[in-house]
Amino acid sequence: MSVSPATMAGGGAAAQAAIANAIRASGVLIRMESADFLTIMQRQEMPLVVIAEGGFWGKTYQYLTSYAGLAFFAKSKTPLDLPQDTEIISAKKIWIPT
Repeated sequence: MSVSPATMAGGGAAAQAAIANAIRASGVLIRMESADFLTIMQRQEMPLVVIAEGGFWGKTYQYLTSYAGLAFFAKSKTPLDLPQDTEIISAKKIWIPT
């Protein structure tokens, strides 16, 4: 059985639509440098941060927080010095759409 080019193109379009829907469902996510992430943290009273450790070639620390209706994400090779009043939620993994 062979697959026609039109069928393959249709499958590719369906996959692209699924990716677009997944991105829409996840909302707005802003990736930033660690220093900029800490600046966002300092603007909040009692900030909430989700932290996960990951990395394939070496340990990395991932941070996710919300501010003004947006989600902010940072990754660092060393732990960040978060504000003292930060509420921390530890997660096994933070999945970020690419």
